[in-house]
Amino acid sequence: MRRLAYIFVVLILAQPLWGWEREPLWPKGKMPDAQPGLTAVMTDEAKAPGFNPDNYRMPYLEWYDAPSPAIDKDVCMILISGGGYNNTCDYKLIKLWRETFTALGVQCVSLVYRTPRPEGLPIYQCGWEDGQRAVRMVRSEAARRGFDPEKIGVIGMSAGSHLGLLLATSSETPAYQWVDKIDNYDCHINWAILNAPAYVMSDGETFRNARQGYGADVTLSSVFKFDSHTCPMSLHHGGMDPYSPNGSTQVYRQLRRLGIPAELHLYPNKKHGAYGLDRAIEFMTQMGYLGPLQPEEKLMDRFTSDADRAECIREDIWPEGKMPSAQEHQCHPYIEWHIPAVRKTDAIQIIYSGGSYQGNKPEDFEVTPVRRYLNAKGVTVVTMKYRTPRPKGLAKHTTAWQDLQRAIRVVRSEAAARGLNPDKIGIMGSSAGGHLTLMGVTSSRHQSYLPIDEIDKLSCKVQWGIGIYPAYSLTDGTDEHNTTGGNDDSARLVPEFSFDLDTAPMLLIHGDADGWAAMNSVKVWEKMRAMGIQCELHTLALRPHCFQRQASPGTGSYTWMDRIGEYLESYFKE
Repeated sequence: MRRLAYIFVVLILAQPLWGWEREPLWPKGKMPDAQPGLTAVMTDEAKAPGFNPDNYRMPYLEWYDAPSPAIDKDVCMILISGGGYNNTCDYKLIKLWRETFTALGVQCVSLVYRTPRPEGLPIYQCGWEDGQRAVRMVRSEAARRGFDPEKIGVIGMSAGSHLGLLLATSSETPAYQWVDKIDNYDCHINWAILNAPAYVMSDGETFRNARQGYGADVTLSSVFKFDSHTCPMSLHHGGMDPYSPNGSTQVYRQLRRLGIPAELHLYPNKKHGAYGLDRAIEFMTQMGYLGPLQPEEKLMDRFTSDADRAECIREDIWPEGKMPSAQEHQCHPYIEWHIPAVRKTDAIQIIYSGGSYQGNKPEDFEVTPVRRYLNAKGVTVVTMKYRTPRPKGLAKHTTAWQDLQRAIRVVRSEAAARGLNPDKIGIMGSSAGGHLTLMGVTSSRHQSYLPIDEIDKLSCKVQWGIGIYPAYSLTDGTDEHNTTGGNDDSARLVPEFSFDLDTAPMLLIHGDADGWAAMNSVKVWEKMRAMGIQCELHTLALRPHCFQRQASPGTGSYTWMDRIGEYLESYFKE
């Protein structure tokens, strides 16, 4: 009778009412750590009339329809629901992921693992056993189902991301004893997309983070081994998540220490949830998981027209003879107002370039395309030429900082007369200009020069900042590349960033392979969150300094300006 009951369960799993092929993970009597209270069922099925838990004791893979041969990318994605290891509740996400990735040419399969949490074992143990077995089964079927056995990725949410992180970092640690020939296959995966991974830090290994992921004694959970098969990842987390986003920043840091390409996407004011699926697809595109990259296109060739600009007005920012710290070898500073043909917001965006504080070009690729992009959106843009090369006898940024504080005040003094809001001003810079942006964002209460006229009575506080691959922001790279990649705890934010009480929120975008390390941006984000300031951050796998100069369509380096447009929408609406 027991054998007949087992066959009956297998038949149900293989031919479900839901319509796809279900494959049980374990042979009869071989499931490790079997406990009578555990089931393997998505919550929509568990809520269906007539649900009988005894028919759902066996964890399984659910194989979805193969993609059309015309678009088949030769890859497979394992979809993993969250649910606190108490259930598997993300059936809507599973549907979204299945539809999205299948349309991209990806074979999708869902892992439904055992829940609730087992008694007397770590909360993840049965899920981890099921996960390792699932990867082996997926790899064993690659040839039959038509995908590359070394092109297997996972995407998860919450506890499903915790399980995905275990699969991504710890495949060399067996979760269970050998069962049959399936276990001769490797259980490593090739990439992971992890949404809001829970239970990652030591202050929240079974529940929400007791100390929000902070504390001298709070570390990454020791269950993650980061072994030699640890794979590239794209990490996505809301800044207000009680399952701390510091877990994602710490995982990202460890991947950088190991030299493993990764992306980190952090979303301000977002709670527990899955965000940025488009960013995950861009990550897969950049990494080549969706096929060869398209040829790169030059950014300046994509934004060539000033048709959306009605007028350009240049003006000096300093009265004659009043410029502080004037040095003959430096260029002349000025600003230009770029007035949109159709104004759609009363906000103002100030933009300037990088150049190692040795030079700066407001007409080049770090400024002009963004200015044209924002003019097309109806935004008034002010570009700035600040003094370079570096001043003699002063810190490298001193005269540029003076120019920025003065430029903000000049813009504020003229805003109302131009029909603009003097309290809707943001600043943006790249590289050294990103360092300068951090000066403007974090240190507006600290004067960089003595007042010279009525304009200097105005505040130089800004409402937001946009930092594009900011350089010189950590103590291991104050004048050149970051010597430790910014990954060591000894690499701290430089002291010129005051982080005063007028510090503004930021959007930060950085190439993961930048010698002026992405940790410049990540550690700024961490500091801001510790202060209660919500920022947005995106790092881009494999991308160097000046990631946007030329980029392949379909990657984050190609769509990066849309992150700026999306970020600014909230300021435009206020």
